[in-house]
Amino acid sequence: MARFAVLIYAADSAHAPDASAEDLAEPDGHAEELLAADAMLTAYAFTPRRYAVSVRRDGATPGPFVDAEHVVAGVYVLEAADLDEAVRVAATNPVVRSGGGVEVRPVHSGGVIRAPRG
Repeated sequence: MARFAVLIYAADSAHAPDASAEDLAEPDGHAEELLAADAMLTAYAFTPRRYAVSVRRDGATPGPFVDAEHVVAGVYVLEAADLDEAVRVAATNPVVRSGGGVEVRPVHSGGVIRAPRG
């Protein structure tokens, strides 16, 4: 089985520090479906764009690296037989129905380097 990164593009992330269970019901429900299907290996939900800091050669500035209608709101890694299967699974992401989208990219290499501290 191959690994595929799924980048989630949305107007913003629902995962604000003060987000309620109701705010997160749809994305968390989708994650639970992927876990039940044994398809998702890892996932990271990002906080809203207002928490981003972009770092470039001339310093750091508040905000996302690219100020666009949609920003990367999160990423997860799927295990699938091939790209076609990964695309089919990724297309079930609720952000697709709500006007955002996902990008599916084969993972070349890498993985968890160490467990988080604390």
